Amino acid sequence: MASSIPTPAEPKPTPAREPRQQMLTTIAEQVAAIDELFDIAEHTVRVFDDDLSEMGWNRPARAEKVASFLRRSRTAKLDIIVHDTAWLEASGARLMNLLRTFSGAITVYRTGAEAKAAMDPLVIVDNRHFLHRFHVEQPRAALAIEEPHLVRPLVDRFSEIWATGEQGLSGTVLGL
Repeated sequence: MASSIPTPAEPKPTPAREPRQQMLTTIAEQVAAIDELFDIAEHTVRVFDDDLSEMGWNRPARAEKVASFLRRSRTAKLDIIVHDTAWLEASGARLMNLLRTFSGAITVYRTGAEAKAAMDPLVIVDNRHFLHRFHVEQPRAALAIEEPHLVRPLVDRFSEIWATGEQGLSGTVLGL
């Protein structure tokens, strides 16, 4: 007797990407690189920045890329840690809306005193890809795709910064 229970679909394999490293010299190149990273993100995106004001975080296209990433999987996670949340609160309406919509998937922390000297913004995706801006006051950065051996030190750096964090912003309003 044939079963009427459908067989679950096989998970789609991650498309093979050629490993690549690239030096970026402008903010526009970095904004495009972050968009590319969200396009290929599957599980986790970790972001460290001074305040998110320079890298296109309030653009409609970026908001859609972030939302698309978070909708791809119930376990997708976006962790953000910044030195200062003032720009995000005052000018980051799209990201704040995403924080409310996907409150279980997005965490925003503020750095603690031990990490205030960190000035090299990072975007780390799935522990395989990254964008590393060498200093917040310089437009030079490195982009790496499918380079997990190069990502490991940056994951450790992000973890050290994250460990200093304190609640920055929340997607929910608590009150009495």
